[in-house]
Amino acid sequence: MSLERPVAGSVPTSAGSYQFKDEHGRVIYVGKASNLRSRVSNYFQDISQLHPRTAAMVTAAHSLEWIEVRNEVEALILEYSLIKQHRPRFNVRLRDDKSYPFLAVTLDEQWPRAVVMRGERKKGTKYFGPYPHAWAIRDTLDLLLRTFPVRTCSQSKFNTHNKLGKPCLLFHIEKCCGPCVGEVTDAAYAEYVKQLCAFLDGDTDSVVDQLRSEMLEASQNMEYEKAGRIRDRLSGVERALEKQQMVGERDEDLDVIGLVDDELEAAVQVFYVRKGRVVGRKGFILDKVEELSPGGLIDRVLEEMYGDEPPLGIPSQVLVPVTPDDAATYTEWLTHLRGASVQIRVPQRGDKRELHETVTINAREEFARHRMRRASDHNSRSQALTEIQQVLNLPAAPLRIECYDMAHLHGTDYVGSMVVLEDGLPNKREYRRFAVKEVIGNDDYAAMREVLTRRLQAFVDAREAGPITDGTKPSKFSYPPQLLLVDGGKGQLGVAVQVLAELGLTDEIPVASLAKKFEEVFVPGRQEPIIIPRGSEALFMLQRIRDEAHRFANTFHGEKRAKRMVSSALDGISGLGEVRAKRLLKELNGITAVKKASRDDFALLTWLPSAVADAVYLHLHPDI
Repeated sequence: MSLERPVAGSVPTSAGSYQFKDEHGRVIYVGKASNLRSRVSNYFQDISQLHPRTAAMVTAAHSLEWIEVRNEVEALILEYSLIKQHRPRFNVRLRDDKSYPFLAVTLDEQWPRAVVMRGERKKGTKYFGPYPHAWAIRDTLDLLLRTFPVRTCSQSKFNTHNKLGKPCLLFHIEKCCGPCVGEVTDAAYAEYVKQLCAFLDGDTDSVVDQLRSEMLEASQNMEYEKAGRIRDRLSGVERALEKQQMVGERDEDLDVIGLVDDELEAAVQVFYVRKGRVVGRKGFILDKVEELSPGGLIDRVLEEMYGDEPPLGIPSQVLVPVTPDDAATYTEWLTHLRGASVQIRVPQRGDKRELHETVTINAREEFARHRMRRASDHNSRSQALTEIQQVLNLPAAPLRIECYDMAHLHGTDYVGSMVVLEDGLPNKREYRRFAVKEVIGNDDYAAMREVLTRRLQAFVDAREAGPITDGTKPSKFSYPPQLLLVDGGKGQLGVAVQVLAELGLTDEIPVASLAKKFEEVFVPGRQEPIIIPRGSEALFMLQRIRDEAHRFANTFHGEKRAKRMVSSALDGISGLGEVRAKRLLKELNGITAVKKASRDDFALLTWLPSAVADAVYLHLHPDI
């Protein structure tokens, strides 16, 4: 390691930010600490004891610098500023930086206009949103223009119609009040803009009340044409309100953060609630480059959201899935930015808990779509298979990959799973489940040996039997993998290597194991793990197949365990055979309902003899 430990006592004990730099002087990681000396010393322990991501950063570092500040809040602000300036490779970063659209009102112009804007925000412009799609803004704006007929045209078009002395089509269809030709006074136009901004800010009640008051006044003064126009404006507002979901009290402002993550990435969804209504939504994907706890990840999300001035301001409450690691500092920081008290809390019950669950569901769905987009792309799959071939030194791109995982509960109901990728896509018809039969107790190595032996022995037997000539289907294990993966470290890899050697397949089937951290892949004949580059398509594909094998094994284990529990509960009942037991479970919707059933409930089952019904009831209620 080229990085030298600072001289003892040279690192201050005050709060501040520290920066690791590479040999070219580029900042590769920025951190903050309430005590710089204590925090920095953690990086200079035995590198084998560090998290793989931290170890990779320390290995790449050449020098360490720090900046002292007065308190933790200033350290947080400085850290965010440095991350934004340098974009260090080992800090969590926003990967899909697509620009979300906002509805903007250009208040710095003589005749403010409402437009859809993306990208960098400008001074003198008020922003509303963000919205997931530009069409969502246009739909909302289309409804509101009949109520608040402000202009939406460009400055050049405004100037053209001003010179012509003729308004555009929007004036004639009553979606603009015609400021370009003097059809509206400055005061009236300013009132339209004020009401539009108030409505978009969530202050809908005052806007509705004002319109109703004006409509009633016009009607009482027998100005029926004016009252009709105000009625139409009010109708437009009410239709727009139908599109805004009411999720809280009318005086509540809050941001709701939902998060779903795995070892490499996190999907974040944010709902912006103002005056009890959802007025905007945003989502982004974070690349988890640095080692972070769940609370530490929330720290980074809060920095991402509030480091620059947010368009909708900072609300009084921020709802999060878990408490930030440094909750007090972030609460103080947000309170400072807002100029009033801010609460960061995890909702535990009630409407806010339900709202947070809804936002989390949105994050989960977006994460699934993100994975699907990446997995379904042909170029990405081809690149992933090529990268796997290169980093594992395979003779060919692995067009068929099999991955194995085990599942059990304290050594009971041992099962194994085999999932298959063909051309980088899951082939679920080739998936196989194994009920482990010969292993007693908790022994993952023995269970893995049994599963691999059964699968590969079937392949050997099918090959020795020769080609099929009688039209029968080939054996389900007649095709060998071009890469055999096992979940685990060197121990599981050793088991797979032994099985291949015993069956004479060592030279035919390449094998590797995936450690619990996906950055590490072990192969035979090599002591050190292979570190696959983060963000690579190869690492993404290996992670997906490992997740799928784990899911498939756990699903089978759950089914087997549930079946055993059900069968054991109804075993030994006189007159209750397998057919009757299955029908009983089906008609009463499961073993739990059977246990709760009364004698009268059993009597309603006319197909079940009364003697058998009594036997079932007494078996399940031995104390009676």
